[in-house]
Amino acid sequence: MVAENKVLEIKEAFEKAQKTHNNKAKLISALKQRYIKLEDKTIFHEEFVYYLKFPMIVYKREPAVESVIDFAAKFATSFEEPVENEEATEEDEEEEEDPFLNYLFHFLLKSHNANSHAVRFRVCQLINKLLGSMSENAQIDDDLFDQIHEAMLVRVKDKFPNVRIQAVLAMARLQDPQDGDCPTVNAYLLLLENDSNPEVRRAVLSCIAPSAKTLPKILGRTRDVKENVRKLAYQVLAEKVPLRALSIAQRVQLLQQGLNDRSGAVKEVVQKKLLQAWLRLLEGNVLDLLHRLDVENCPEVAMAALNATFALSPLNELAQNCSNIDNRKLIPLDNLSCENSLYWRALCEYVKSKGDEGEEVLEQILPEAAIYAEYLYGYLKSIPVMTEEQKTDFAQLENVMTKEFIGQQLVLLVGCLDTAEEGGRKRVLAVLQEMLVLPNTPASLVSLLIEKLVTVLRDDDKRIQMVAEIISEVREPIVAVNAPIDANDRRKRQIKLAGVKVKLNETKQMLEDSIAVQDFGQASELKDKITEFESLKNQLMKEAEEPEMKEVRMEKNDPDTLLKCLTMCSELLKQMSTDKGIGPTMNGIMESLILPGIANAHPSVRNMAVECLGLCTLQNKELAKRHLVLLLQIAQLDDAKIRISALKAVLDQLLLNGMETLTSNTSQSPLSDSYTEKGDSNQQQEGKEAKEPAEEENTVNNILSLLSGFLDSEIPELRTEAAEGLAKLMFCGRLVSSKLLSRLVLLWYNPVTEDDTHLRHCLGVFFPLFAYASRSNQECFEESFLPTMHTLFNAPGPSPLAEVDTANVAKLFIDLTRPSALSQQSKKTDDYQELTVHDRLAVKICNEILKDPAAPDVRIYARCLSTLELATGESVCNKDLLMLLDEVCTEVKDKVCLRALEKCIHQLKAGSKDNGSKDADTTINQAPVENGEENENDGDQLKSTKKRTKRGSKSVSTATRPTRSRPTRRETVNVSDERE
Repeated sequence: MVAENKVLEIKEAFEKAQKTHNNKAKLISALKQRYIKLEDKTIFHEEFVYYLKFPMIVYKREPAVESVIDFAAKFATSFEEPVENEEATEEDEEEEEDPFLNYLFHFLLKSHNANSHAVRFRVCQLINKLLGSMSENAQIDDDLFDQIHEAMLVRVKDKFPNVRIQAVLAMARLQDPQDGDCPTVNAYLLLLENDSNPEVRRAVLSCIAPSAKTLPKILGRTRDVKENVRKLAYQVLAEKVPLRALSIAQRVQLLQQGLNDRSGAVKEVVQKKLLQAWLRLLEGNVLDLLHRLDVENCPEVAMAALNATFALSPLNELAQNCSNIDNRKLIPLDNLSCENSLYWRALCEYVKSKGDEGEEVLEQILPEAAIYAEYLYGYLKSIPVMTEEQKTDFAQLENVMTKEFIGQQLVLLVGCLDTAEEGGRKRVLAVLQEMLVLPNTPASLVSLLIEKLVTVLRDDDKRIQMVAEIISEVREPIVAVNAPIDANDRRKRQIKLAGVKVKLNETKQMLEDSIAVQDFGQASELKDKITEFESLKNQLMKEAEEPEMKEVRMEKNDPDTLLKCLTMCSELLKQMSTDKGIGPTMNGIMESLILPGIANAHPSVRNMAVECLGLCTLQNKELAKRHLVLLLQIAQLDDAKIRISALKAVLDQLLLNGMETLTSNTSQSPLSDSYTEKGDSNQQQEGKEAKEPAEEENTVNNILSLLSGFLDSEIPELRTEAAEGLAKLMFCGRLVSSKLLSRLVLLWYNPVTEDDTHLRHCLGVFFPLFAYASRSNQECFEESFLPTMHTLFNAPGPSPLAEVDTANVAKLFIDLTRPSALSQQSKKTDDYQELTVHDRLAVKICNEILKDPAAPDVRIYARCLSTLELATGESVCNKDLLMLLDEVCTEVKDKVCLRALEKCIHQLKAGSKDNGSKDADTTINQAPVENGEENENDGDQLKSTKKRTKRGSKSVSTATRPTRSRPTRRETVNVSDERE
């Protein structure tokens, strides 16, 4: 009886709760029975809180501690009685609240400002668990609600990420999405955009309620720099946001970013959760989903979505679900729409990409080549040609544009046909050729038709011959014209007509005479002759009145015709092999079509002609040398779009042929003649040979200066194309220039290019790939380090470069020149060299500090020295470097700089090679410090370096700068540090 009536003590309950295998429900029930029997519950409250304080001072998430916290929360909420209906809830509102729960809440609220981060963490965790354990319709006192709300709003700004996370979770039930000024929602939105810790952002995403106000911020997290945040953002959108709540632009953007994300986990979430959630809302109707994605303007996104959907189903099932095709394996022309034509094309391309496995399935959804060719011909012929008046009618214009889009999908389907059978291939070629020759073929279909034509034809000679014939037919069609009548012919016709008239009159007189003598036999013969003469007379008179028509070829030079011909020529050149060269046929096309097109007044014609000329120059080096100057002139003087095309052509030549293209003009001038002259002395030849390299070098420098000048262009597209082209030249080894590299780094950091995503992404990928490929590339970065820093330090106040964080730029150079980051092959070839790139950079930095030890920029240089990977040991180089560092220490008076220099000296003196490499690895893989204190101290040390006059304010933490938080920054060896 004593054992049965034994009361469970609070201390014993806490001890048992630490063991995860114990049944907490029984512990809670036993402790609850004791609490109910007590008359004075104040002692119980105080004792319970006393024992609760012990796990609250433990910051580490030990299983025993977590078990006790969970036990305490469940016990505190176990006194709540479930409410069956709202009426009962209203009746109980005035009843006394749970005293134990209120006491515990007030204790926690008093403790949330504790100095210990462990206590603050446990307070927020307990409040989160208490609110989470309460029923859905539970109610608490308004004053208590406000106190909890205010306390958590303070804690979401805590220095420690884990405290902020628990505060965010605790506020989940305190938010009111319908209130436009809800403090919780505002705090969530602030954390989503500005918190540097990804786990905090993930916690907010898991708690925030989607609404018109919060949805744009949730969508913004799909572009977060951290993979886990992006992944959770897509999961939240799939689970909480219905399809109809998103605009078409938002749906397209989500799929475009998600299906092209660099993380496979994010792609999988979009494929298996987001797309499937949308399809469930549409009852599995894929065509209905396409209708909500605007396939006409974004067919690539729709194709990616369809391919992601197809990947989740077997091929046979996909073929069975294709219910739009009839027994001919065709979609009836009357039923064709943008959605089902795109779906048909995507399905056929997906099935064909499966190789042998998909051949049998493809035969079930696509007819033979000859049948499909007739089907395609019938549809393309049905596309109406609009007059200028009809183009003003939006309804008609939209209808024609829809038909053209469907036509594009049907033309692209030609690539899935089996053209191995000769009969089907010939019919397909005939249809494509006929559609290209027709003057009414829409311009939007020309490039696709010619692309499929040259794809079906395998031989380059046949391609050139057929395209040349089509161009000739389009440019010089056969037309009927009035043939001019010669004066002699006209005279002869008049004489002949007069003779016929005379004979007709004579025959009529003879007929009268025969009738008079009653010679009716002769009269009958004469009557027949009169009929013949009458018909002959009428024929001659008709010929005289109607001019003779003659079929001749007439050349057309209108912009539409020229653009169509140049488009066909461009597609042909793109498909030709680069070693084919320019034959007589292509040379004739270039002389008669391409070169005259460059001088055409119509911009679109000029642009296409420049593209064609650029493609021609890739086929022949001599041709490239001959027209290089022309392309450079166009790149400077014409319209923006044409300048970009010319610049692309020049950069393509340099990538393919190297710098030989630039030295052609000088080598063709007097130098080529000097070698052919007879009787020249050896002395003259040597003088000219010595002069040749200098002239060639000047030519190369001038043209490279011209190309680098495009980096300062006010036209963003031209600037981006120049930067991308120069980066490719350097990456391929065609060009090595520390000055250009410095220009590219400054362009990457320049706030002017902040909105140029393509440029930022391109350079962000180029820098680490180029630097880590070889030591020579790192040496190029080393040479560009000081000039780049000088440019930033000396930037005037109004310059955008004055806003750049110089410390971040310096860190980029340090990271890109790390010897440990070199590729393995480069490390093997680098073993014989005693000095590393960082060793040489350290010497340069020390000399730069000694030039002006009191300059404020010395702090950045000193911090760079402390982060270098310096070789340790007893080598002569290290001794010299130590002496140089000692000299720097004697000259520099700033304490912050001295601490950084002492750290560098200590690394050189103290460690072994293994310790040095360990420190380097720690530097490369810097993780966000949880308490944020170390990074904040470093940031404070750098603040004084940024108080230069007319420099503008700069952010200390690179994680908060908009130009550093872009996804492209992640590509560059941890340029952006996350700081608390």
